[in-house]
Amino acid sequence: MNPLWSYLWPLLATGLFIGALAGTIAFRQPRAQSDDGLAGDRPTDKRLRRKRWVPLAAGALASLAATGLWYGPMGASTLFMNRVERAARITLNNYEMPQIASHLYRTPLSRRLILSGEADDFQRSELARILGTIPGIREVRWSSTGGGLPLIAESGSAACLGFLLGLLLAFLVELRRRYNAQWNW
Repeated sequence: MNPLWSYLWPLLATGLFIGALAGTIAFRQPRAQSDDGLAGDRPTDKRLRRKRWVPLAAGALASLAATGLWYGPMGASTLFMNRVERAARITLNNYEMPQIASHLYRTPLSRRLILSGEADDFQRSELARILGTIPGIREVRWSSTGGGLPLIAESGSAACLGFLLGLLLAFLVELRRRYNAQWNW
């Protein structure tokens, strides 16, 4: 299985769940009481509109907090790093290149693989091409300048994408509920 898929899939699913929950709370509007005591269609109070943003902001913060927990204390980034570096080492051993060392760029952790060791120009270009096909590696370089996009930023974007999909799902369910509410005989 692709280590990037196994790393980002739980974040996408968590963001989807949090987004659906926050959207369900935010988009549901209570019925307003009119002057004659009958229930109206929509409340016009500005406070209810402001209250909509509270669950949305809390949900966005919760999905970003889940990203931070997944990346750090839960150890998913370390597991991802170990899997990718082990696959790179196995590939180098299969091509009988034990003098070449490989590691992911670590300050901050990104999907750029840094190679070091003695190799001629042909070996450098071919090793970069071959190791670039390992799942989870975005780029292979022989120099350690610049790390590219940090893995936590990619994780946050996956969680935010899941959060937005969850909001869309909750909004569509709420539209369906409002449409069906007109048919109460």
